[in-house]
Formats: sequence, structure tokens, C-alpha cells
Amino acid sequence: MKTPKKFNLDFSQRIVIDTNHVAWQPSPMKGVWRKPLARENAEQGHATSIVRYEAGARFSEHPHPLGEEILVLDGVFSDHTGDYGAGSYIRNPEGFSHAPFSNQGCTLFVKLHQFQPDDKAQVRIDTNSAKWLPGQGGLAVMPLHEHQGEHVALVKWPAGEKFQPHRHFGGEEILVLSGEFKDEHGSYPTGTWLRSPHLSQHHPFVDEPTTIWVKTGHLPFDPYGQI
Repeated sequence: MKTPKKFNLDFSQRIVIDTNHVAWQPSPMKGVWRKPLARENAEQGHATSIVRYEAGARFSEHPHPLGEEILVLDGVFSDHTGDYGAGSYIRNPEGFSHAPFSNQGCTLFVKLHQFQPDDKAQVRIDTNSAKWLPGQGGLAVMPLHEHQGEHVALVKWPAGEKFQPHRHFGGEEILVLSGEFKDEHGSYPTGTWLRSPHLSQHHPFVDEPTTIWVKTGHLPFDPYGQI
């Protein structure tokens, strides 16, 4: 089924998508495929997607109004700034332009048009070699980016770990990278994307070792109580 142009843009709603069960859709560029998770329009504006480049696929040069955020899930993603293997975390701010490609093919988690206007940092982190820091309980945390209340990190959960119930000011977004993430609402295997609204609450835990990409504090809300 074709995804509507406007899709999952009600930030007051909790969204859970197992991307393993979402069909690939063609992009305008041959050899580049997408699994839309949320988007404002088909080819512009706010978008969150899983993107796959076939070997040798290329995109024409283009800018990124309000930024581009990428986590390379497998393969090697490339542009004029370098080659980025699985585990690479990339942020390209507004004003950056590139013509990306992949010689061997790759799969990406991509967020477009979602930077704060004054967030101008260009980020390149190889999460395979970056340092893990001790978190609460038995968690390990790898900070990736922070700006004006927005926080992005990888979080590693050891088997059997339980976290205290907590609320998400400015919302929370998760991509399960390995293992199975759980809370009182359900179980989320590798490849699941979750978006929880401002002031949502849950009590997360895992039974097996699990790693997640997580972003907090970035979803729009009305300070007077209405999203």
C-alpha cells in the first residue's frame, strides 16, 4: 500500500512500527529505496525513514534545509566528505549540500528537516570506536549529540536490566538496533521504531542484551499544555 504524503505527523500520538514488516518503496533515484516512518510530503519537509542504497546507487546533489541526521545500519555510505561504514552517526546542518552514493550498498536510518534553526554542528562519529560511558544502573551510554534540550545517544542494556519509570519532556524516539526492548506496553524487536509524545511515561526493561538509538527533548509541544 502506498504511504500517504502526510504520515505520522501527530506528535501527540505514540507510534510503534516494526520496520521488518514495512515494504520498501522506490525513491525518485534508481536503486534507492525507502520505508517511510513519518513524513510531511513525499519529497520535502519533515521525514523519518529507513533508506536502502543498492550497490552503485547514487543520489544527485541536493541541500538539506533544517538538516539531515543519519545512522548507517549496514554497508558503506559515501559522499564527498568520506566513506561511512555501519555504526557511523552523521549530522549535516542546513547549508550543507552533497551527492551521496554507495559503491557496495547500505541501509540507513535517516531523519530530514528536523534540526533546530540554530543547530549548525556537523557531526561524524564512528560508534564502533567511540567511548561508552556508565549510565544509570547497568546501562552504558554513548552520547552522540546535544543541543538546546535535545539529546541523542546509543544506550546499551545488559540482560535483565530494568530502568525506573520516567517521563519524557519533549518526547522520546527509539530505534532498536539489537536485542529486544520492552516496557509495560509491549515488546519491540530489532528494527522497531518508537516515538512517544511529550510527557509520556513508561517503565522499560530487557530480558536479553539490547542496544537502542534514542533521542529525547526534540518533539514539538505547546508549553500551555496542548500539543
